[in-house]
Amino acid sequence: MGDKPIEAGAALTEALRADIERLLTAEPDVRADADDSVHQMRVATRRLRSVLRSYRALVDPDADNRIRTELAWLAGILGVARDAEVRAMRFAALLDRYADPESTALASTRDRLVRAERDRYAAAHSEILTALDSDRYRAMRRELKKWRKAPPLRDSVTGTPADEVFETVLRKDRKRVRRLVRSEPTVAPAERVELLHDIRKSAKRLRYSCEAATAVLGDNAADLGKRAKQLQTVLGDHRDAVESYDALRARAAEAHTAGEDTTLFETLADAEDTAAGRCLALYPAAAAAIDTA
Repeated sequence: MGDKPIEAGAALTEALRADIERLLTAEPDVRADADDSVHQMRVATRRLRSVLRSYRALVDPDADNRIRTELAWLAGILGVARDAEVRAMRFAALLDRYADPESTALASTRDRLVRAERDRYAAAHSEILTALDSDRYRAMRRELKKWRKAPPLRDSVTGTPADEVFETVLRKDRKRVRRLVRSEPTVAPAERVELLHDIRKSAKRLRYSCEAATAVLGDNAADLGKRAKQLQTVLGDHRDAVESYDALRARAAEAHTAGEDTTLFETLADAEDTAAGRCLALYPAAAAAIDTA
C-alpha cells in the first residue's frame, strides 16, 4: 500500500508558515534599523501576499481578502523606505564610478542625490516604526501567528491531493506570464516599459508559487521557479535603471533651476540609460525560458 498523498491544505499550511516566519522574524531588525532589514521584511510581506493570491482557491475568501489588504498596506509603507534606500545606494555607486573627485559640482550633486535619499529613508523609517506600533499592525501580527498553525482553509480543501492543486496553480501562473510575454512585441514603444514591469510582476508571482510548491512537486517546480526568478531579475534590473534615469533627469532639472552645474547629472543619466539597454538585451532569452520550455 503506497504512502498517503499529501493534502493540499497541509501543504499550503507549511508554505504559509515559512513565509509568515520570514515576516515576523524580520520585525526586530527593522525596528533596530539593521542593514537590509527593511528589504527583507518587504520581500517577506510581498511574498506572502503573492502566495495567498496564487493559492486563494484554498483559503477562506473573507479572511484571504482581509489579510492580503493588510499585507498590501504594510508593503506600501516598507516600500517608501526601501525605494529611498536603493536610490541612495545606487546614486552613491554611480558617483563613485563616474564622478571626478576634483569636480567642483560633486558636493552639490551628492547632496541632491545621496543625502536627499538618505533623508527620505530616515523619514520613511520613522513612518515604519509608527506603523509597527499601531493597533492595525498588531492585529495583523496576531492573526498571522494564528495562521502559522491553522490558516482559514476552505472546507472543500479537505482530502484534496496537493499535487493536483499545486500543478493547476503553476499552470495558471505560467500561462499569465506567457500571455504577457507574447503580447509584448505588439505594444507601442510608449507602453513597453509598463508592460515589461507587468511581466516582471507576473514572473515574480510564478516564482513564489513555484517555491511554495517545490516540497510537493519537486524538481519540476524548482526548475520553473528558477527560470521565473531569472526573468524577474532581468526585468527588475531594467526597471531599476529606468527609474534611476528618470530620477536623475528630475534632479538635474531641479539643479538647473537652482543655477547649479548639471553636467554630472547628465553623465549619470546616460550611464543608467546604457545600463537599461544592457538589461533589456537579456530579456528575450529569459522570456523564452518561460514561454517555450
